[in-house]
Amino acid sequence: MSTILEKIAQIESEMARTQRNKATAGHLGLLKARLAKLRRELITPKGGGGASEQGFEVSKTGDARVGFVGFPSVGKSTLLSNLAGVYSEVAAYEFTTLTTVPGCIKYKGAKIQLLDLPGIIEGAKDGKGRGRQVIAVARTCNLIFMVLDVLKPLTHKKILEHELEGFGLRLNKQPPNISFRKKDKGGVNLNATVAQSELDLDTVKTILGEYKIHNADITLKYDATADDLIDVIEGNRIYIPCIYLLNKIDQISIEELDVIYKIPHCVPISAHHHWNFDDLLEMMWQYLQLVRIYTKPKGQLPDYSSPIVLHHEHTSVESFCNKLHRTIAKEFKYALVWGSSARHQPQKVGIEHVLNDEDVVQIVKKV
Repeated sequence: MSTILEKIAQIESEMARTQRNKATAGHLGLLKARLAKLRRELITPKGGGGASEQGFEVSKTGDARVGFVGFPSVGKSTLLSNLAGVYSEVAAYEFTTLTTVPGCIKYKGAKIQLLDLPGIIEGAKDGKGRGRQVIAVARTCNLIFMVLDVLKPLTHKKILEHELEGFGLRLNKQPPNISFRKKDKGGVNLNATVAQSELDLDTVKTILGEYKIHNADITLKYDATADDLIDVIEGNRIYIPCIYLLNKIDQISIEELDVIYKIPHCVPISAHHHWNFDDLLEMMWQYLQLVRIYTKPKGQLPDYSSPIVLHHEHTSVESFCNKLHRTIAKEFKYALVWGSSARHQPQKVGIEHVLNDEDVVQIVKKV
């Protein structure tokens, strides 16, 4: 393992020494590709292992999963205890939480699993502390709560983002709009729909060469970077929303609080005093993008007490049927839908109809 870390350190120091200009773009691209390959070996060591280590992986329950990431002693355990009523050991010294502690809250009819992960330290992505296991569990979450100390937020934020990036997590970003297709022959064919400031054919060929790819069609649909191209080639990146929780706001002034509120993706809170939890939960709901569907048995009123919760990417009637029971889709004849996705109330729809939040659905089966 130390040899991989030594290689990473050598490449990082060479990148720091190299001036960035057109002439060095290809060389820097090559170094970035080598770095990405070494990082992949760290994420998935040849001997397997990783997140399944005792006490780290927790079985998924509920409709969505939120992971608490942060340095030791920033208030993650206090936050989990006060949000979910779970007792995660809390103390005023570092490294209190040594395993993943799960909790669950019900919000707007959805069950949200909360995971208090052990504190991350600088160098976690290189295997320091229990960083690898912590970040491996973070990769399985639908949303990250990055808990920061309000007295030193930007320093910690930068370090934590760097650690998570090193493990292939991309926070609050969309996947690169790059079309990449390997082929058997014909060399590298590069098309760009807009002018490129960093990538040209030579740089792209250099990066692909490091992955032993000599034949591919690539289309760049925006001004892309070498890192974007490497992310697409690696194909193991996780794009995940993140909310920055600036904790301990009881220790700052109102003027400072006004400034903090302007930072994007941020919610100031006090885990100890339960301050601003309403804003936090509302923002969590927006970022999770969950869709609630109410069921209506024939001849009865809709059941508004326990919605079927779907993820925003899978909101067809078929996804709804599968969430209810595996066999329903096979017996499906049509559905009646009331709500914003219906053109008239009710609308008779097929299995591919896309549902909106708080629609009411009645399934009619084949006789």
